[in-house]
Amino acid sequence: MPLVPMSEAVPARGRGLGAFNVIQLEHAEAIVAGAERAGAPVVLQVSENCAAYHGALAPIAQAVLAVGRAAAVPVVAHLDHATSAELVAEAVELGFGSVMFDASRLHHDANVAATAEVAARCHAAGVWVEAELGEIGGKDGVHAPHARTDPGEAAGYVAATGVDALAVAVGTSHAMLTRDTVLDLPLIARLAAAVPVPLVLHGSSGVPDGALGAAVAHGMTKINVATQLNKVYTAAVRDRLGADPALVDPRRYLAAGREAVAAEVARLLAVIRAAGPAGAEAATG
Repeated sequence: MPLVPMSEAVPARGRGLGAFNVIQLEHAEAIVAGAERAGAPVVLQVSENCAAYHGALAPIAQAVLAVGRAAAVPVVAHLDHATSAELVAEAVELGFGSVMFDASRLHHDANVAATAEVAARCHAAGVWVEAELGEIGGKDGVHAPHARTDPGEAAGYVAATGVDALAVAVGTSHAMLTRDTVLDLPLIARLAAAVPVPLVLHGSSGVPDGALGAAVAHGMTKINVATQLNKVYTAAVRDRLGADPALVDPRRYLAAGREAVAAEVARLLAVIRAAGPAGAEAATG
């Protein structure tokens, strides 16, 4: 199945779309394998930090695109947390169907102006644009669970920039190693009512399963996961090496990490896609 644009993968409100960050080829292979087991569309995300790790965007981007083209389920290639318009342009040229332009560190007016310009250029190329209003927190290890997005400001921001999706602050933080985040579910519902585009939950690795389902039931659509996959990957590699101290072939221990990620992706997609009114009632009752 060929790669698809984000517009073809995003479900109706009340259903979730899993978006998982890639660090190396094994991640991309595992994420797609998990999505195939779940029979679900999936988003392969390459962050600006990932591109920096590989020395450039093109090598890992080409790998992600190749894995996506060979998948048996719809796959979207997405550039995550790009702070550079030049990196966005490169991703579009390489064939990514979606980008997240992160101007959240700029003052509001500068954020709006820069994001609107990027959105216009991407839309001319048929590429979906996600943005962030305010800071979700945790990208530099500093969690900000107190941060919240105002629904009125969010609606105005979307109108002014023309973006296709919006990442909002509702209690999550990036890079969390524990899954004990308490989401502001009433705020998610207010944001969903006020904002006409899909909402994106960043920092979802810190959210327990029940709350993930409730978030989707209350109006979240795209659920971003990165650290949780790194946790299971690393644990599996450690276990494999610990079980055989003489093992030196990376294929044999990285395969354990790849299988662990595939299983976790399939599990999380079941959680995300199973969300519905019952999940909302359980979360609020």
